[in-house]
Amino acid sequence: MYANSKWLACAIASVPFLFACGGGNAGDPGAINANQCSGSSCGVQGPPASTATAGSLCPANADIGASTYLGGAGSGEVVSLNIDAVKMTYTLKFLESPIPVSAGQVDNTRAGTTVTGAVMHPPAGMLPNAEQTRCAFMLTPASGTAPSTGATYTTPFSTTNPPIVFVGKGVAGGGIPGADVAYAGKTILTFQNVGAVTPRHFDFYPFLGFASTTTDLSKLAGNYNGLLYHIVPSGNYAAAAAQTSETFDANGACSSATNTPPANGNASPTHCLSMGDTPTLNANGYFDSTNAPRIESQLVLPLLGAKGSSSAHMILGQLNGATVPVVVRTGHVFTGTGAIPLDAEVDDESGIALLESATSLASGGFDGGYVGADSNFKYTASLIQGGVGTFINPSTQAAESGFGLGYGAGNPGLVNVTDKQGNTGFAIAGGGLYAIFINGTENGGLTPSSANSDTASSPYFSVGAQISK
Repeated sequence: MYANSKWLACAIASVPFLFACGGGNAGDPGAINANQCSGSSCGVQGPPASTATAGSLCPANADIGASTYLGGAGSGEVVSLNIDAVKMTYTLKFLESPIPVSAGQVDNTRAGTTVTGAVMHPPAGMLPNAEQTRCAFMLTPASGTAPSTGATYTTPFSTTNPPIVFVGKGVAGGGIPGADVAYAGKTILTFQNVGAVTPRHFDFYPFLGFASTTTDLSKLAGNYNGLLYHIVPSGNYAAAAAQTSETFDANGACSSATNTPPANGNASPTHCLSMGDTPTLNANGYFDSTNAPRIESQLVLPLLGAKGSSSAHMILGQLNGATVPVVVRTGHVFTGTGAIPLDAEVDDESGIALLESATSLASGGFDGGYVGADSNFKYTASLIQGGVGTFINPSTQAAESGFGLGYGAGNPGLVNVTDKQGNTGFAIAGGGLYAIFINGTENGGLTPSSANSDTASSPYFSVGAQISK
């Protein structure tokens, strides 16, 4: 059941949203070429030809800069990204963010910061052909002024696992710059290290953005399945995933008759896990809610109890004729003033969710190849064929783990999945995107450089874009 798919005839490249078929068919597979080098050790590939051909994966170089991709990141950030593929520069705006601008503190985040820097195509030998290289952009360190501090903020950069974005047609995704996060905690009377955050480095944060979005809530109206993935830094980065089934009306009000949220969260069975309150439009073209639901436990402050609330933000992506909502939950921390900080607030649960229209899917309903980034802080690929799915290591083209799919067993469009260890989860798809979560460890677990000694590898979560049927 979990044997390698014959679709391994297609060489899966090592950046998100990239899938290269060099001809042939399932019965006559083409050659698969393993990467000969990785990271910056290969040197930088020069700019390929700028004209997009009939078989192009992305717009012509001169046209890429015409789109600004608005989307969300697994860090709980809303960002907009513009890449000038002629000048080889990029501009990234952190519109919402819980990520500190410096390690050692958690109050000052990179929200409101705009950074600019240079992009490079991936190193020579990393990708199989020039077209893939042309559409892939490595985000080198970028700088800008952080409003929270008034100081210059420069994004970190990992030479071994760099942030790379692939620009497709109408969608862009992969990894945006990561961060170093740590906080020793606060002393409140005799209580020490309250709210401490264990030091952890993140090579990048998974990102998904759209060239076209809408602010017309009538396009949101309907039934949706959603998959969420959140982490809580103050809880030693405890991770949780949840499935939600929700109905939105033409004004954006949400209801749910089927949710079974985790007992440690703040959502009732009829409460929507995505946005919570009815969304309100902001000036940046997405929607906000100030009463974001939780699916994990909130930090309880000594004497003060559980204090704090966080925001949720919905981007209504338009892709392949479908409305695809992406929701991020942005945590909020204020460590307070004074020896007894009565004004302290901590609700630092942050993460991302993808919603898909609840349209029935039969076996084969989303067959194809998908590539994206995941909760392991890796770029990964998935091949789905009927009742069988396979996770593929893009660098080696080797199957890492597999899962079975069960159609028609729940809400329309919600597919049950079970990996070969017996761990269960769900998958959803639509508009050329898919999401999956499994309550288990997949593909070897987290990348060591984006984990600390006790970081959990379960649950597993991934979002990908379809690049081959």
